[in-house]
Amino acid sequence: MKPPTQPTSVSSLLDAYASGQRSFSGISLTNATLTGANLKGADFSYADFSGTDLSQANLRGADLSYAVLQQTNLSQANLRGAMLIGTDLQHAILSGTDLTDADYDRESTRLPDQFDPEAARLKSDRP
Repeated sequence: MKPPTQPTSVSSLLDAYASGQRSFSGISLTNATLTGANLKGADFSYADFSGTDLSQANLRGADLSYAVLQQTNLSQANLRGAMLIGTDLQHAILSGTDLTDADYDRESTRLPDQFDPEAARLKSDRP
């Protein structure tokens, strides 16, 4: 069986998600607008969302491992329980973002300067 083609636009991503697809590993949607999108539980590992507006999006339980989210607007987004291992969040906007119980790695996850992962209730297996 042929694997599904990766979406190349916001509308094709939302259509694929609505039809039940959850695997979007490696997708590249830079400088896109996904404000308020429901993408709960999707696999966005190795994705590139640089400069994308994901404010108020539901990414609860999403796999964002090794994704690039530089300068991404995640304000008021739900990332509760998301996988953030190796994720690049430098210069991301995280005001009001729910990161409760999101998994991150103290060594490989790149967080914004002055960001406090403990105050945001992220969890890491490493001390």
